[in-house]
Amino acid sequence: MRFTPTTTVRCILASLMGLLGFVCPGAGDSRAADADRQPIAIEFSYDRPINAGAAPFVLASTRGLFAAEGLAVTTDVASGSPEAIARVAAGTSDLALIDINELIRFRGSSNAPPVKAVFVLFNKSPYAIVGRKSRGIRALSDIEGKTLGVAEGDLSIRLWPALARQNGIKIANVTFDKISAAVREPMLSAGQVDAVAGFSYLSAVNLRDRGVPADDLAVLRYADYGCEAYGFAVIVNPAFAAKRPEAVKGFVRAAIAGLYLAIKEPVRAANEVAGRMGDGSPDLELERLRNVISDNLLTGEVKRNGIGGVDPARLDRSISQIAEDFKFQKRPSAADIFDNSFLPPLSDRLVNQPEN
Repeated sequence: MRFTPTTTVRCILASLMGLLGFVCPGAGDSRAADADRQPIAIEFSYDRPINAGAAPFVLASTRGLFAAEGLAVTTDVASGSPEAIARVAAGTSDLALIDINELIRFRGSSNAPPVKAVFVLFNKSPYAIVGRKSRGIRALSDIEGKTLGVAEGDLSIRLWPALARQNGIKIANVTFDKISAAVREPMLSAGQVDAVAGFSYLSAVNLRDRGVPADDLAVLRYADYGCEAYGFAVIVNPAFAAKRPEAVKGFVRAAIAGLYLAIKEPVRAANEVAGRMGDGSPDLELERLRNVISDNLLTGEVKRNGIGGVDPARLDRSISQIAEDFKFQKRPSAADIFDNSFLPPLSDRLVNQPEN
């Protein structure tokens, strides 16, 4: 992978110059200024309790990547993407990690504050239907005539109508069983439903952990059936972005550096995430992280166009898919949703790995 963390390079050069006996004019003044400069405080919200999907931000914190950018980042956890977006819109949080599709719905209000995403973590959304082959589900079309467990507040099901229509599935022929998130996997494991809606890297891994054989699971990712939605993204408060643009850029650089570390050292990354979770399992988080890397992070688009950005045409098409089942007061454009001005140069966002 190709990545040039500016701060690290500067530190290395400074160390080499010191070892070789070079003295830069004004170096003492610069060191004094650096010592006097206070880190910029940032309040960052997760939209849910952390798991391996948040590894880049966990590593940016534990490995000092935020600090190297002159940032003092504190975190909190919201009850979901809507609450995290509301916090950023109100300014109680400066940045947040949210589902970009919920941001699209938020910006569909005629009086919505101009909150935008500045970094896309998941190039493909993790939305999926997870079913059991032993109950007759092997492809998306098999969901007709079956019972689908849907947890309260599940965001994936909001794009289900568009996906079903796109794939010729009669929505009326699918029975929905509204359940709590806490019993979603247990009910599928016990055979009380035929499939569940959720995130591929969460539900599928949870089910295998409950003893459901991997070869009995059908993980039907929306992205494999024509859904063009992006996934998790970092949003920023507009006033904070205007006042502290360099801090936002530094946060994004640190997140990208953390992402590269997670890809390079997944075992260590999973351990650090599990440690932050309190009762987390390093093995489970490692399996989740590997799924996220292969399915959501290192996609063909990312390998061609770099980490963190969007294809405006694809984003616009995904907005149209949301519009199939959501009434916008004012349909947002791709430019209303994503601002690429805080991203590092493309050369710092490319991944040197062959496309699958």
